[in-house]
Amino acid sequence: MNWILRPSVVADAEWIAELRAVVLRDDLERLGRFDPVRVRERFRTAFDPALTRVIVIDGTDAGSIALRPTGDNTWIEHFYLQAGLQGRGIGSSILESVVDEAHTFRLNVLQGSPARRLYERHGFETESADAVDVFMIRPPRARD
Repeated sequence: MNWILRPSVVADAEWIAELRAVVLRDDLERLGRFDPVRVRERFRTAFDPALTRVIVIDGTDAGSIALRPTGDNTWIEHFYLQAGLQGRGIGSSILESVVDEAHTFRLNVLQGSPARRLYERHGFETESADAVDVFMIRPPRARD
């Protein structure tokens, strides 16, 4: 499968909000936190097209990822991929393309989410956690 990242536009907000609801539903239900309106609204409120890229696989919009710089860190947010495309190495490939070895990256993942293993494979470590979220960090790596 071939993928590219394209710049997001305002019109992408609705389908990404829907993708978010579908992708997060099982984890949010398991945590007793799924609200079909809130899961979409939280995305719409935080969506910034300037920071978001759409994952296009074989010519079809299939996911998103946002990179939000904050001081010395960059937060990875709204990293969603259609369920049928997960587990095929696409997420790993995308992370490798956006994570810069010289910078600190942060993200949060829902407790019990299988996505946590993906992040751990890419050097993210747990920084803190609560009943719902695990906050992870990937510090800069020394160059050889």
